Parts: sequence; C-alpha cells; structure tokens
Amino acid sequence: VQLDESGGGLVQPGGSLRLSCVASGTIYDVGDMRWYRQAPGALREWVATVTRDETTNYADFVKGRFTISRDDDTKTVSLQMDNLKPEDTGVYYCNPVINWQTWWGQGTQVTVSS
Repeated sequence: VQLDESGGGLVQPGGSLRLSCVASGTIYDVGDMRWYRQAPGALREWVATVTRDETTNYADFVKGRFTISRDDDTKTVSLQMDNLKPEDTGVYYCNPVINWQTWWGQGTQVTVSS
C-alpha cells in the first residue's frame, strides 16, 4: 500500500487549504481514515476521523473550521481547512486503516503566516 499526500503550502491567516491523501496498491478493505498533525517541537496530535459509514469526529481546536471526507471509489481521504490560524502550522499526516493495518502518509507541510 502506498499513500500519496498533497495540498499543503503557505497560506495567510483566514485562508483555506485542501489536503488529499490517495491510497494505492492491493487494497481489500478501508476502515477509519484519520488526519494527524505535528507542529515544530510538539507531539503528533489527532485532528479528525471519518469512519467507513462516514461518521466524522474532530479535535476541538478544528471544529467548525475543518471538514474531513472520504471517497472509497478513489481510496482518498481529504481535509478541507478553512479559517486557518498560525497555530495550525505543522506537518499533516493521513492515517488510514487499510487491509486492517494502520498506515502513515509521508506528511505535507502547512504553514499559516502573514
């Protein structure tokens, strides 16, 4: 299984970015799909989850600003990030459960700065 993340970049406070993570390879089952992030000097923290029945859950610090979604046809999990704040800066990692195992993407840098 390979994961290909994209969509990071530099954005001003209040701006938006959309992250995507596409899984490829021999895939029999896709379970929960999650996003994590890691700020400089900090531990990696959970951001959001979308379950196989598309139930979503969010960390309090992104509720109302971020939206996680999935497309099982294309094996993609996305994270729409609106009203970005400087404290959202970090490396974002997708973390899907595929073939009953947990996988990590390579990470994509998000920088929120004026």
